[in-house]
Order: sequence, then structure tokens, then C-alpha cells
Amino acid sequence: MNEEVVTIGWDAIEEQMGKIYAAQEPKHYGTMIPYMLGGNDPLDGISAYKAEKPIPHWHFVTFGFSELYEKESDNTDYSGFGFELTFRLAREEDEEEPPAWALNLLQNMGRYVFNSGNVFASGDYLDANGPICLGSETKLTALAFVEDPELPAVFTTNGRVEFLQMVGITEDELEAIKTWSTIRMLEACQEILPGYITDVSRDSVLQIPAIAEAVQKGIERDGSNTGFLYVDQLSWEPEKHRLLSKKPAVLTLGARQAGTVGKLLCGRLLKGNNLTLASQDWRVVMEPGEETRYVVEENEVRLTLDAAVITELSQIMQPKEDIIKLSAYKELIIQVVKTYIKDQDGNVISTIG
Repeated sequence: MNEEVVTIGWDAIEEQMGKIYAAQEPKHYGTMIPYMLGGNDPLDGISAYKAEKPIPHWHFVTFGFSELYEKESDNTDYSGFGFELTFRLAREEDEEEPPAWALNLLQNMGRYVFNSGNVFASGDYLDANGPICLGSETKLTALAFVEDPELPAVFTTNGRVEFLQMVGITEDELEAIKTWSTIRMLEACQEILPGYITDVSRDSVLQIPAIAEAVQKGIERDGSNTGFLYVDQLSWEPEKHRLLSKKPAVLTLGARQAGTVGKLLCGRLLKGNNLTLASQDWRVVMEPGEETRYVVEENEVRLTLDAAVITELSQIMQPKEDIIKLSAYKELIIQVVKTYIKDQDGNVISTIG
């Protein structure tokens, strides 16, 4: 006698989508071999609905980040990772099949979460290190995450499930988000990006003077929400005492993040907030203070910076190879090294610095 399969989580997702699309039968793309049995795709499935407003687009929703069947985790508050992803992609009116690259992108998000254990939340962002549509000339090279405007969180017996919408963004839009706020940045360009629909053919919204001005004023007014920045290239070399002199400590980071860190020093420390840089080996906590100094404990550096050093660093840190010697503090040198951007196969596709 076969036991009936429990599909509590799956049914909850379909019920929410049904409130928007009524009796529409979505295009559904299931996974043949489960991930736990060696399959390539971690998500159990992806559905794509045809939406007409505010403009024609595909509305994708994932099945698999949350617990679709019986409860397995010990966390009763959240179902699985606590979310499912959605993605709204501009569609031609006569387009009958969603593009395969969008399905692959969502599965790649699944691989990232399942392999790393890192989860997404509204306000997060992710640099794709290249076009979100592989092989295309799109200027969208990163993703922002925001609550899907039509899908509120649901509560199932497996726990809470939020619906996070991915939004394709350009490199300079990502930089603005880092130095300001994901939510406020998206709100500032809502008229240009209705429904936060991704259009791979669009240019940066920051080319529009009114939006660029609004973003700059927001950054100056609010500072940055980015308190933690993962840095691939980050190391610390302590000061070295010699017979008649001593060599300053050296903080090394990659050119790719150097420009961003320079901006964040103003957006965080000059607003009274800390900024943490982290790599696999080191953690550097930068904090504002009356006197510049540092304390090293194992693999963590607590670097207190006064206003003069913060201002000087923010003006001279650029995304290029350099050795920065501070006039306001002689005990520290900052070394900026080249960053090599690699594709999924490990091939260098571009160099920064």
C-alpha cells in the first residue's frame, strides 16, 4: 500500500501564485534526478507564469529552498531556508516559452545556497562577475533581492516562507547599492523599473540625471547600510621592529574592493558605524574613534580610525594597484593589489587595477 506524499510546502507556493494568476496553468520545469541522489539541479522545480502588468513579463517562482514535503529541520519558525526566489523577466508579447538561461540562473542560485549555506534576505545583493545571461552583451552583471511586491510571506506547518524577488542590476547600480541601500536604491528608480522587472537590454538607471542626483543625495544623507563586505584578497602583515627603525603594518586588499571601501569609509565610519572586511583568513573591523590605532587578536584586526585618516583614505583609495602611505598615520601602509576576475572554469576574463 503506497503512502500518500505530503506536499504542504509545495501546495502553499501554488496557492499564493494562484491568487495572482487564477486558473492559469504555468510552464513548469521539474528536476528529473534529485540533488541528494547526485542530480545537478538542487531545486525540485521552477514555474513560470505569463504576467501582463505593468508590462508583459515572465514571473518565475522556485520550489525547493523551503521544505516542500514533510518537516525535516529542527527549526520550527522557518521552512527550510525560509524563502523561495521569484524573478520577473521582460517578455515579448508573442513569446511562448521562457528563456532557458533564466531557469539556469535560478538553479545556480540554488547551488550557491545549498553549497555555501548562505541564505538571501530582502536588501541583499550578489555580484555575478559577468552577465547574468551568459553569452549575452547585457549590462546586468549583478542581482539585488527584495520582497516580491505581490507575494507576502506565508506560514505553513513547516514554518515561514518569504518570496524574494531577484532584480538584475548593472555594475554601477551595484556600487550605488553598496554605498547606500538596496531598498532605497530600488525605490529611487521604481518608475524606470516598474515591478522591479528585469530587462536585459536596458542601460543603467544612473545615466538618468534625476535618478543619479537622488541617489547621490541619499548616500550623503543616509550613509551606507553595508556593514559587512566579503573581500577575496585581504591580508595583514604586522609591523616589524628593526635595530634603528621599524616597518609599518601592512593591510593588503584587492583593487576590486578598494574603491568601494574608500566610499564606505565615509558612508559608514563618518556616520558613526563600523565596517567589517572579511576573507577566509582575516577579519578587519574598522571603527571610528578619536585616535587611530589597531589591535590584533589571532586572525582579527580591530582598526580604529580618526576623522583625519578616514577622510584621507576615502579620497585616495581607488580600484588600482598602489601602495598608500598615510600622512595622518605613519604606522600603517595599505597595499592595493590587482584583482583577476575569473569565469566558472577558472579562466581570467578581466583584470582590475
